[in-house]
Amino acid sequence: MEYIVIAAKIIIFISIINVWFFRFNKSTEWRAGNAKSMKAEFEAYGLNDTIMYIVGGLKIISATLLLISIWIPILAVPAAAIMALLMLGAIGMHIKVSDALKKSLPALFFLLLSLLILANSYGIF
Repeated sequence: MEYIVIAAKIIIFISIINVWFFRFNKSTEWRAGNAKSMKAEFEAYGLNDTIMYIVGGLKIISATLLLISIWIPILAVPAAAIMALLMLGAIGMHIKVSDALKKSLPALFFLLLSLLILANSYGIF
């Protein structure tokens, strides 16, 4: 199970860094509505730039802490809990704008990985 949890942490880290640094101004099939960039996606949700940068910062910090938690396990719980909450928020935003279920799948996947990390941290797995 240890290797699965490590893989989950790495997957979350790489994915969040990819979205927020490399795909920030690029269109993807997962963006809300017809948004072609992160800014347009947050506008579709009715959220401003300040919220976008706060959410992005929290995701990047949480993902980085998840990666570091491979070597410093005490960081896993707060990082995974914050990531899980952010992913719940992302799913909620997709529902708010009536997106197709498909657009919520990445957030659902990262929510499940975060919950797996939390469960492992508490000895459930």
